[in-house]
This record gives sequence, structure tokens and C-alpha cells, in this order.
Amino acid sequence: MAESGQHEQRYERYEGGSPEAERQVFERLARELMDVQVRNRRAGGGEVTRTFHAKAPLAVENARLRFHDDLPAALRVGFAQPGAEYPATVRLSNASGIRQGDGSPDLRGAAVRVRVSQEQSHDLLATSHPVSHARNAREFVAFAKAMAGARSPVRKAFGLFVKLPLAVGLGTANRMRRNVQAAARHTVDSLAHETYWSRGAMLWGDAGPVRFLFRPAPGTPPGPAPDRQDPDFLHREFARRLARGDVEYDLCVQRFVDERHTPVEDASVEWQDGVAPALPVARLTIPGQDLDTAEARAIARRIEDLSFNPWYTTEEFRPLGNINRARKAAYQASSAHRLGLRFVTGEPVRNKVLGRPVEAVFALLNQYVPWHRLPTQLSLLNLVFLRKVLRRLNLIDTEPREAPPRAQPVPEPVPERLRDERSYDGTYNDLSDPGMGAVGAAFGRNLEPVFRPDLFDTPNPVTVSSQLLYRESFLPATSLNVLAAAWIQFQVHDWVNHRRHRPGERSVEVPLPPGSGPWHNTPGGPGEDVMRFAENQGIEAPGGPPVLFANTASHWWDGSEVYGADEQTARFLREAEGRAELRLEDGHLPNGGNGGIPLTGFNDSWWMGLSAMHTLFAREHNAVCAALRAEYPRMSEERIYQRARLVVSALIAKIHTVEWTPAILATEAIDIALHTNWHGPPGNWLNQLGLWLFESHSLTGIPKTLPDHHTAPYSLTEDFVTVYRMHPLIPDDFELREHQLGQRLETVGFLDIQGGAAEARIRKTGLANTLYSFGVAHPGAITLHNFPRSLQQFEREGEIIDLSVVDLVRTRRRGVPRYNDFREGLHKPRLRSFEELTENAETLARLKDVYRSVDEIDTVVGLFGENPPTGFGFSDTAFRVFILMASRRLQSDRFLTVDYRPEVYTPLGIDWVERGGLNSVILRHCPELAALLPRGASAFAPWRAVRPTSGS
Repeated sequence: MAESGQHEQRYERYEGGSPEAERQVFERLARELMDVQVRNRRAGGGEVTRTFHAKAPLAVENARLRFHDDLPAALRVGFAQPGAEYPATVRLSNASGIRQGDGSPDLRGAAVRVRVSQEQSHDLLATSHPVSHARNAREFVAFAKAMAGARSPVRKAFGLFVKLPLAVGLGTANRMRRNVQAAARHTVDSLAHETYWSRGAMLWGDAGPVRFLFRPAPGTPPGPAPDRQDPDFLHREFARRLARGDVEYDLCVQRFVDERHTPVEDASVEWQDGVAPALPVARLTIPGQDLDTAEARAIARRIEDLSFNPWYTTEEFRPLGNINRARKAAYQASSAHRLGLRFVTGEPVRNKVLGRPVEAVFALLNQYVPWHRLPTQLSLLNLVFLRKVLRRLNLIDTEPREAPPRAQPVPEPVPERLRDERSYDGTYNDLSDPGMGAVGAAFGRNLEPVFRPDLFDTPNPVTVSSQLLYRESFLPATSLNVLAAAWIQFQVHDWVNHRRHRPGERSVEVPLPPGSGPWHNTPGGPGEDVMRFAENQGIEAPGGPPVLFANTASHWWDGSEVYGADEQTARFLREAEGRAELRLEDGHLPNGGNGGIPLTGFNDSWWMGLSAMHTLFAREHNAVCAALRAEYPRMSEERIYQRARLVVSALIAKIHTVEWTPAILATEAIDIALHTNWHGPPGNWLNQLGLWLFESHSLTGIPKTLPDHHTAPYSLTEDFVTVYRMHPLIPDDFELREHQLGQRLETVGFLDIQGGAAEARIRKTGLANTLYSFGVAHPGAITLHNFPRSLQQFEREGEIIDLSVVDLVRTRRRGVPRYNDFREGLHKPRLRSFEELTENAETLARLKDVYRSVDEIDTVVGLFGENPPTGFGFSDTAFRVFILMASRRLQSDRFLTVDYRPEVYTPLGIDWVERGGLNSVILRHCPELAALLPRGASAFAPWRAVRPTSGS
């Protein structure tokens, strides 16, 4: 390993000056190569093929590679040992990315996979010309783009003489064209007579860089002149040879001499045999066989599904040079695209041409008129372009990535069962990147983090809380009910959870401001002059501050709050004897024996509202199971369970998209926009025309599109966590009533229905009465001076915490920018004075007293203090993160896009989701509430209250 690193440092130079900078360039080039595949598919018809080498005249898996007994001592490295023999898979191909006749002018390629053991193999890839037409990856991709989809001589000439010079310059284009034309002029009568050279160098252990080649073994007999009119003559010629006997090639290596004669970084320079002689080291034998049997054809089809990559090797034999370093990302991306594991959503030319000028017009217009004050149709179009900008500029990948690339074994195939069912921990949602969005994946960012330890306690968060957050009197949100507050916590528990150190293990200490009383950090503990609570566990970032955190839930919308985030929990929650249903006791969640907290997928911060949601959707899961069992009696219990998980998770996503969000952002434009996300746009011609011209991907609902991560791998973000701090929604006291006569049952405080007390209370009250009680009560408004008092001093896991202080401290320590930087990063103008945030005289005075400048205002304080658009339940700044991430959670998830289909969900399952909503869920399990649900609105709007006939 150390030697490998030395060679890397000595022979290689990274584009952009660092491995990470180069990696980002290569990721972009890889995406461009997938676009090339799309264009080649349009030209060639059929399915997506390899970006290059689409057609294989030969594919066998019974070849052998044997190293010579007299292998020089300097080359005896790893699997390269005297007399060592290994099985090999061989694919010989035409180089074009479009399948065409074998007589078309083209290069030829060889891909050889040498299988050393179950854990180790080596992919050796070569092409029938001694040098690459491109010096580096940029030139390589530019050539591929110029020639993409070119089948006719006219289009090929246009690509070579017009598009290529525009991309790389005239001089470079002339050199590349000469190389390609020289190679293509070579007439090929038999692949057995071709020599195949590696593209660039590779490491050969301590021997240093080499280039390798496969050349016909001495004595390879000539064949009869082929019928060049036969589009498959190369296959037929090779088949006739193998019918007569073996075909052999010598594997030769050329050793590095110096950077001038044998450069590593420039793949367009030939390593001349007179300078670096080709030394035979092994013999590749393709044994005689019949290529036209059913078995041989099945083997060839199986090899077509393989993904060859020069990085499928060991570090001792790692590829070297710019082009080779790019090949890892490029080959993995194009292979995943070809195999249906990764997707490309092309943007129509009209959208590209018209989009940027209209985007600039809206950016200018919004300096004077914000989007929400425009007429409805214009505001909708404005939102389309705002989302485009946010997708382009505000998706930041934080997950540590491999840079420079490392050698690796051939990846294991995708587990078959995970092609049509969700994993428990979120792995394999993106089949091309199994860890994306899984449990333990890092939170991403919408804004660059700002890590300022010197400002962690400035101003004192206890002072900020007492002066600006403390609820002095309850401020209701009159357009909503308390179910909306319970719902969002139910959802957040599915989406995000930061791991904390155990209490007392590693704590954050917040000093109390002068004059404030002592704080008791533990029940019955002594009074102290600091608040203390468990610190988050960060991911160590070498050479940087610890501002990276992992999500202990999966980032996907997968119902993990109901089912759990690991297989052990999920199976434990099911009924015994392998049944598909979830365990319930008399219709309620089973008792967990943990201080009264029930058994469910995620039960932190438990209270009666959460219990109602969890109970409702556990019952819904069981109802789906029963319906599936009745509709498909031959379906196994395991399959019923997995289909029900899919259905319930999708139904939850739909309810949040088209019911909860329009309820809390109650405007016509948002209602249309959110329904468009799921169902597609309204049928009027103006909406259809606008989207066709500027954003054609939105002409259907997201479930009818392909997965698209846009500019970064999918994850939820720290900024997303911040804008969903909606604790003011929680009232401090609740009136529980029965739904038939409207009689008051009891009045309780939040702490009376929180933690272990919640389950006893909901069982006593009943689910229907609980839903009714919350349905007729208002939550708090998301604003300053409205943080629940009950959450400012309550017990959690043996600690007494003030959650408002915790929210402030967590946001600062996680590097989320302060409010003014936050809003500017989301393309809103900066505040120049406190008066621009609020006109309330009392709040204004307190802001000026607490903060030295507007740039110091905490993000949470600014979001709560900002005057929201008419009808909005939270600020326009928070909404910008929302419009970016709300559609992203759907768009990135294959189970809510390409795999949201009857073949995966079952026809019944798709119908269940499409016809369902929170109203239907409530009525299925509490039909007695039918007359109380709001007419023409979602269940998150205030319900009809029953007037008590006597008493209260």
C-alpha cells in the first residue's frame, strides 16, 4: 500500500490540484457520458447500451490465463507468479457505442476478467490501437459527445469537423481526428489477428508503471477472406476458428522508462517498442468450442450483463493516469445506466434555451415583487424557476467520497429481493449506490456550513430563549388542528435523527446568564449555574472541523417510524408465526415495558399525538395486509408484509405532499404546486404550455418520472432539519372530549400525556375520542414568543432540558449559518436593520437588546420572526428549503418514481394509495367520526365540534 502511494505521488498529477477536485470533475464527466448513452440509444434504437463497445462478436467465460514459467523476478507480483494459471472471461467487441455491422470502420476492444479467487479478480481492458485519441478524460468525453448518435457519414463528419473543434480547439481536434482515422482505416478480417493495447498505464507492484497489450500468439493461422457484407462476419469467423481449435494471445507488458518517452498522464503518447520493449509474460487461451449452442448463447448473454472496469483489481495493479482515474466513475455510471440501476433525465433544448433568460427575468422581478404577491399563474412559474436555481446551487454533498479512486473487488450483484421491496435500513434504494440515504449516511447541506466555536454561546442561548421564544400567552394557528402538529413530528421521526452521546458521557454546557436562577440538570439533582445536555455524535472529518453528522434514521420516506430502521426491530414488531400484520393489543400499540413507552418503529419524544398517529398507521398496515391476502390468496405472508410497507409508506408521502403541506401553506398557488408534484398539473392549457416551454419534467406527477438526484447524491440536510423545528405547534394544555355528545372528559397538560403516561391516556380515552379532541383544537402558531412552556423544562432520558435552548445550541454547533447568511444563501436579500424583520415594537426592542447586529440573529429566531406570506404557517425563507427538499424526497426515491407501479406495489396497492388520504385512513378505523371531518378540506383543518347537550 505504501509503495502504491509512492508511485501515485511520483507519476500522477491531479487535475484541479487535488484528488477531491479531480473527483468532482470526473463525476460531471461521468454524467455527460450517460447523456451520450441516451443519444446513442436514440440513434441505434433498442435499449441503453455500453457507452462504447456496444456489440460483442465474442463472449466466453472458459478462457485461461497462464503466466510463463520464466516470468522475470521483477514482475513477480501478486497473482503474477511463474506458472500460475487462472480462469478468465473474455469479451471482444467493436468500439462504437451504437450496434452496427462488423464491416463499419471502427476500433476493436478486448475485456478480460481474470478470476484469481472468489474475492479477487483483475479486469484488463484494451483497444486495437497503440494510443488513445485523447490525452485526458476531458478530451475523451468531448470526443464522445461530439460523436454521440452519429451513424451516417454526414453526422460523423459534422461531429469530427465542427462539434469537436468547438469543444477542444482546432489543434487538439486535428490530433484526435488523425488518431481516430488512422485506427479506423485498419481493415479487420479476424479478431484473432488483432493486437489490443491498454489505454494508459497501470501499476505492476514494485516494478512500477507498465502498459500491457494482448497480441496474437505466434503461429496463429490466417483464415479465409470473410464475407464483409455479413454484419456479423467477425463472430462467424471466430466461431469457425474455435470449432477447429484454440485461439491464443500473448499478454505483454511495457515498463516505464521516463516521463518523456513513457508518460503516465498523457494517454495519447505511444510507448515505442524500441524504448519500452513488449515483454511476453503470460498466455491467454480461448479453448476450442461451439459458439452456436444454446449454452454458449446463454453465456454470451450473461457476459453482456457484466460490468468491466479496470479498477476491479487490487492496489498492486491499480490503473494510473488521468484517463484511467476517470474510468472508475465513468464506467460505474454508464454500466449502472445500462443495467437500469441509474437514470438520466434529459432536459429538452427548448427548456434550456428559454429557461435561463426567463430565470433572469424572475430574479430581477423578485427584487421588487416577491413571488407570492404575483398573480397565481405567474407565481407558479416563478416557483418553478426558483426551484431550478435551488437545485443547481443549494444541494451540497457532504458524504466522504473516495479520492483518489481505489482498486476494489467486483461488486456483489444487487440482492434480488431488494429490487422490488424496501430494505429496512434504506440501503439499495438507489441500486447504483447502495449506501445512498441509508442509516448512517451523513446529513447533506443546502448552504456551506459556518463553524464558529467562538460564537457558540453568543449571545447566550438562555437569554435568547427567555426573551424571544418563551410563550407568554398561547398564540393559536386557527386554520389548523393539533393533528397537524402530531403529523409533522410523526414524519420528522421517519426522516431525521442525530445520534447523541449517553447522558453524562459527553455534554454541552451552556452557562446561565447573570441573575437567572439555578438549573437542575437531572431529576432531584443539585442546582447548577450551567445547563447541561448530551452532545451529538459527529463524524470525524480529517483536517476539518467536526460539523458532519450521520442520520440514525434512513433519509428515505420509508415509514421507518412505523416499521423500524433495522430488520431486527421490524421483525420484532410483527405478529408471531411469520404473519404479515403488526402486533396490536386491542387495537393499540403493544406495551414495551419501558416505562410505559409502547413498541413501534421509533418512540422518542413520545406523547399522545404521536401515539394516535402510530396507532392509526399500524392499523392501516394491517388493513392493507388483509386486503392483499383476500385479493391475492397465493401471496406469501412475507410478500404481503413487504407490499403493505410500500403501500403505507407511499400513502404517508402522499398525505404529507397533498394534504399536510397545503394545509399549513394555505394558498392557491401552493395547493396547485403540491398537487402537481403528485398528480401532475391541472388540465388548463396555460399551465400545460408554461411547463412544456420551461419545465417539461413537471408535465406529469413525480410518481410517473424517473429518479433524479439533480446535482448531488440524495440526503436530507442540516438546513432541512432546522426549518422543521416547529415546536411552537404544540399547545401546553389539551381538552379531551368524547365525540358523540361533545362532553369534556378532562383537561390535561402536555406533561400529563407525554412519555409513559401517553399510552394509558389514549387507551382510556379511545382512539376516536383522541382524534376528535385533537381535530377540534388549534395548534400554536410558528412564531416568536410561542415556544411551549412544557418543553422548556421536561425530562428526557434522565436529563432535564429546555428544548428551546437545545434547538438554538444544536443549530449553531451543526454549522447552520445565522439567519441573515441563511436567507442570503437561499437567494433572498439580506436584512439591513432589525426593523426589516418585524414591526412589533416589543419584539423589536428585545431583538436589539439581545443581538448586537442583524447578522447575529439566530436562524431559528429569524425564521420564527419573519413575517410570512399570507396564508403561510411559516416563513418564506424556510419555505425555500421546503420547495427544494419536498420534491427531492419524492424525485430521488425509486419506489416513488420508476418503481411506483402495479408490478411492484400490486394493482390493489397502487389503487389504495391513489384513492387514499388521511380522511380515508381515519374513516377506515374510526368510521364513527365521518360526520365530524371537515367538508372539502383535509383532516388537518379544524373539525366540526359537537356542542355538548349538557355539562361540559
